[in-house]
Amino acid sequence: MHHGFREHIRACRARGAAVPAFTAYDLATATGVVTAAERAGVPVILLVSPSTAATRYGHGLVRSLRALADASSAPVAVQLDHATDLALIRDTVEAGAHAVLADGSREGYQANLDFVRAVRRQLDDDVIVEAELGRIDGNEDVARSTDGHGAALTDPDEAARFADATGVDLLAVSVGNVHGFYRGVPVLDLERLAKIAAATDVPLVLHGASGLPSDVVTAAIDIGVCKINVNTELRRTVFAHLEEATPAHAVGLDLDSLLAGWTEATAVTAAETIASFRGDHRPATHSGAAPTHRS
Repeated sequence: MHHGFREHIRACRARGAAVPAFTAYDLATATGVVTAAERAGVPVILLVSPSTAATRYGHGLVRSLRALADASSAPVAVQLDHATDLALIRDTVEAGAHAVLADGSREGYQANLDFVRAVRRQLDDDVIVEAELGRIDGNEDVARSTDGHGAALTDPDEAARFADATGVDLLAVSVGNVHGFYRGVPVLDLERLAKIAAATDVPLVLHGASGLPSDVVTAAIDIGVCKINVNTELRRTVFAHLEEATPAHAVGLDLDSLLAGWTEATAVTAAETIASFRGDHRPATHSGAAPTHRS
């Protein structure tokens, strides 16, 4: 892990790129993501869902992910995703997480603000704190189709006030994006996104990018989104790999080979996502953020 991950995020924004954040339920998937990051020479974030963090093995996984991050030649951060429990946040940071999403988005504006402030007070300054304003529909861990009608879109003026009042490092927005699969053709409110970006200097985060057309993702990055969460693609890759490879490896119960293929399959999918978020179509606008070379 390279120190100063905040700077990596801002450097990505300066060159019109976004840091991909991949949910890692296991070490094989996480190793694939880090492998892809090292091959491309770009920063990535390993996300841990709160349901995983709360299991008996959750803290052990976080410690393992932190060790993987520390040993990586690419900048890697570990983040607790969508956390609503202060004790879980504290314990996960203690286990090695560099960042947390303090998610009070389902509790209303003031309760959300109070929760994020409470989290910020409890953590060291070097821990990155993300918040979510508005409500993003769907389920992070289970892919179900949704049309986003249960979402509450982010208000640009509220976003500015919220960012100032909380001092968050990152702000996840709701602009028609959903967790899981989109029902029908997904439509992002890019005009709303642009107003949010104009209202606050806080780097913006897009959740639920799975299923969004590549030109829409590129437009969101151009507007100012500089971290994008990815989950469904990797899970789809893992299940496809298991379906294809398990019969061959089951003959000798060759778990090593099955897991090695799992890691490489996720590395390939992660590499595709990384390439789509690179921003190589735009010139560098920051002296310290020259475009990275494609691998």
